[in-house]
Amino acid sequence: MIRIIGIGPRREDMTLRALKALEKSDVVIGYGGYTRQIKDLLEGKEIISKGMGQEVDRAELAIDYSKKGYHVAVISSGDPGVYGMANVIHQVRGKYSDVDVEVIPGVTAVNYSAALLGSPLHDFAVISLSDILTPLSEIKRKVRAAAAADFIIAFYNPRSKRRTKPLNEALKILRRIRNLQTPVGIVKTSDNGSEVRIVSLGELIEEEVDMNTTLLVGNTFTYVDDGKMVTPRGYVLPHSTHPLAEEFYQNYLAGDGSKGPNRGCEYYPCHQHPQNCTFCYCPFYPCGDPSTGGHWIKEKKVWSCDQCTWIHQDNTVQCIEGKLPSIMEKVEDLEDKKKELLKLRRECIYHTK
Repeated sequence: MIRIIGIGPRREDMTLRALKALEKSDVVIGYGGYTRQIKDLLEGKEIISKGMGQEVDRAELAIDYSKKGYHVAVISSGDPGVYGMANVIHQVRGKYSDVDVEVIPGVTAVNYSAALLGSPLHDFAVISLSDILTPLSEIKRKVRAAAAADFIIAFYNPRSKRRTKPLNEALKILRRIRNLQTPVGIVKTSDNGSEVRIVSLGELIEEEVDMNTTLLVGNTFTYVDDGKMVTPRGYVLPHSTHPLAEEFYQNYLAGDGSKGPNRGCEYYPCHQHPQNCTFCYCPFYPCGDPSTGGHWIKEKKVWSCDQCTWIHQDNTVQCIEGKLPSIMEKVEDLEDKKKELLKLRRECIYHTK
């Protein structure tokens, strides 16, 4: 039996299942850095350490010991199925019959890094920037696709002393497609702990990234609050509609609303000049999403839109008006159909940004 065990990014993150699998093993095979990391857990077992780049040798060795009747553990950092030993062992075992393999999942770098950064993950893509086995053209194609689809992107193996071009090319692509203010989480992990920083896409310095670094690039909605990266999913926040907003939407639904700039209003321009005042009261309030400029007044627990200009842009108004009638038929729908309204907001943000 071969058990391919993910030991996580650090030994403190090993799962109970991984520990039990190690206990059952007679022989432990792995990269030297990983076996040293858990050496105290391997007492009484045969330890075979191999260097980086010897993955196929490790797989062949594991199969050989297994066929001799040993319980073999092959260890990988993180999760063995994410750029680990699971793939190579399953590929090599195709040459043999009667080789039992079990994969023990572990905490992978993207989940570990996300936990340290806050809650940056929504729909995301994981891309290795190592071009040792993968053509650079393929890496660039994947980065372009993930960036265009607005996935949060986790980059593994981003940069080594000799291998600098893939990260450079990836950043060129991202900076053409994404807003330069997009948050980027940088998590550098070592035996002594993890260093965590958040910078903007435009500020990221390539030379500060190495092979022990995981990069997490946010999407259109990702923001930073109190030093944490957050990507909202669009949950409906508890609220009640203000009487003035009710009056506004009674008029709007009756066809009596103002269109375009309302220069006759004593408060015009309340956000910017020129501004489209069609939605003087936002139908999405409170969105709870700072990506368009809103923010919490924390002491009062009030959502403020004073810095949001998005709702007053012509292309935004055009997008909203195109679909709002199919959602909102009466004023009560501001609350009753809030989920549908927030989905429309996301759709229009993508359309306008």
